[in-house]
Amino acid sequence: MLDGRVAFVTGSTRGIGWATARTFASQGAAVIVNGVTSQERVDKRVEEICTEFGVPCIGFLCDVSNPACVRSCYAEIFKKFKRLDVLVNNAGIVQDALLGMISEASIRRQIEVNTMGAIFHLQEAARLMLRNRSGSIINVSSIVGRNGNAGEIVYSASKAALIGLTYSAAKELAPKNIRVNAVAPGFIDTDLTKVLPKDAHAEWSKRVGLGRMGTAQEVANTILFLASDQSSHISGQVVGVDGCLVI
Repeated sequence: MLDGRVAFVTGSTRGIGWATARTFASQGAAVIVNGVTSQERVDKRVEEICTEFGVPCIGFLCDVSNPACVRSCYAEIFKKFKRLDVLVNNAGIVQDALLGMISEASIRRQIEVNTMGAIFHLQEAARLMLRNRSGSIINVSSIVGRNGNAGEIVYSASKAALIGLTYSAAKELAPKNIRVNAVAPGFIDTDLTKVLPKDAHAEWSKRVGLGRMGTAQEVANTILFLASDQSSHISGQVVGVDGCLVI
């Protein structure tokens, strides 16, 4: 599905990002992985993809909210591949807090990573994609970006911003044959949800129409569809991957 294409997945050393990077590699794409906490972890992920799938893979230790670092990544991508076909804006953080208890630092950090980081990457990716007048950009939002959730005001706002970003970028880039879509995962089995107590897992699972948590691979499969030619006439859409979760 992605033979010969080059795909950049931000926040891809674990969770949904890692599942997406592996899925892209399994479909023949050259993959760029990204992490922020450990160069060793990034290098390990690069080695795993190269060994398992035999496709080109490079990795960057880069804070997506640092525009200079982001520009440097895309300069290296152009130097090595001369193109970019797919961007997945997956990097994100969540810091839950009730209204009135949210620190200024937390507000700034979540907006910087979840929203501003996505914009920085979208700008740089679009410049590369314009060279070939084709590409697919997928923003990883969240069900709370559509429905909201108590205790996640800033996170919800940052993910809702990604939806507005998706709609506007899709309209701007469609004449250039660059598609922009988003996925909105629900209650997904990742490191972020593993820290929740068991009773919280049970309670959330009850709210899912399908009766269970989703998996990172199920989200990755949807992202693959949006990245591939199978969705060639789909742009400006937000696809829920939530098992009919009711918040």
